[in-house]
Amino acid sequence: MTRARQTRWEQARGQERAAGQGGYGAHFARLIDQGADIEGEARLADALAPRGARILDAGSGMGRVGGALRRRGHAVVGVDFDPEVLEQSRRTFPELPLVDSRLDHLTPELLSGAGFPAAYDLVVCVGNVMILLAPETERLVLANLAAVVAPEGRLLVGFSLTGAPAATSRRYPAEEFVQDAASAGLEVASRFATYDLRPFTDRSTYAVHVLRHASA
Repeated sequence: MTRARQTRWEQARGQERAAGQGGYGAHFARLIDQGADIEGEARLADALAPRGARILDAGSGMGRVGGALRRRGHAVVGVDFDPEVLEQSRRTFPELPLVDSRLDHLTPELLSGAGFPAAYDLVVCVGNVMILLAPETERLVLANLAAVVAPEGRLLVGFSLTGAPAATSRRYPAEEFVQDAASAGLEVASRFATYDLRPFTDRSTYAVHVLRHASA
């Protein structure tokens, strides 16, 4: 069996450990302790979803978005593969169910085999997940996410266009992302520069896309 290619996330984590840095998990733990607002993504996701929606948090990390959506009454499932952040998620948001999987391995069958729905009203993929995938897996991941979006459902994707925090992250122009999404049968319903819906311009450094099935 061919070994999966290392993700840019794993490369970044390796660099953090070598430098003795706490990285992503420690950063958000500090923000939570300080009472910072870390729910911007969750507020937009909540607005996009029907009440009591089935939501998949793809690349859920420590669980901050999924946990916030569960508090808003949604049935949320998180997906991640980093053992350290999965353990942090279980400690910090014990009510959030988790599936241990890379996104380039995610399938409806994997989710149903783990006892969870195979289709979701909303799939959330935020926090720079898309620019920290294994190289050349972006179209595969978008196809995998499209496969678990219900026919009338939507996909919320957000990532930095420039200046992403991890040195290993890729530059992913918005128009290239749109082309990759189209290859997965997805089209752009809306595009913004922030999670509070500021307009996207040529000078935007972040992109927030709301996608849907092209036939929807």
